[in-house]
Amino acid sequence: MRALPAADAPALVRALAADGRPFLLGIVGAPGAGKSTLAAALGEPVLPMDGFHLANERLDRLGLRHRKGAPETFDVHGFVALLARLRAGEAVLAPRFDRELDAAVAGALPLSPLDRVIVVEGNYLLHDADGWERVRPLLDEVWYLDVPDDLRVRRLVARHEAHGRSHADAVAWATDVDGPNAVLIRATRHRADAILTPTEGVDA
Repeated sequence: MRALPAADAPALVRALAADGRPFLLGIVGAPGAGKSTLAAALGEPVLPMDGFHLANERLDRLGLRHRKGAPETFDVHGFVALLARLRAGEAVLAPRFDRELDAAVAGALPLSPLDRVIVVEGNYLLHDADGWERVRPLLDEVWYLDVPDDLRVRRLVARHEAHGRSHADAVAWATDVDGPNAVLIRATRHRADAILTPTEGVDA
């Protein structure tokens, strides 16, 4: 495991390559760490794990709506299948998550075997249970984005408020729902190939 300043990440990504298929680079971190913004700043196509959120209707049937964002609230089998297709050199249409709709949008992100690097970003890329253990072998490298908890929680509260929650509800969700997920994700930190430390002001 190596330590990397996040500011150096774009230059490092430009040096990555794979023969005959994209280099699949994972960016993992707790909610609010800044994964989405960092992934977008790398200048390569991005596959967000959030596109594999189960639909709210499905979560309601399972009694999991109040835990949205936990590992069991994603379609891990669909995520693994799409990653396997990318590894096999197939072109795919991936879903993306729309925060305004609070739902995944199917077929929104075209990804090509001609892409030199594809950045895969999400919370559970290093998780090792309940089907998630099949994700890491499909990725060439995984970088863990590490930020102080106080900064991460401030970002989460601001994000939840921006999407319509009251301040009290935003704090409660960031603490009671995102908090346990962050603990679970942090426990996978040692499995990363590199630890990235971002600069202040990067949002997720």
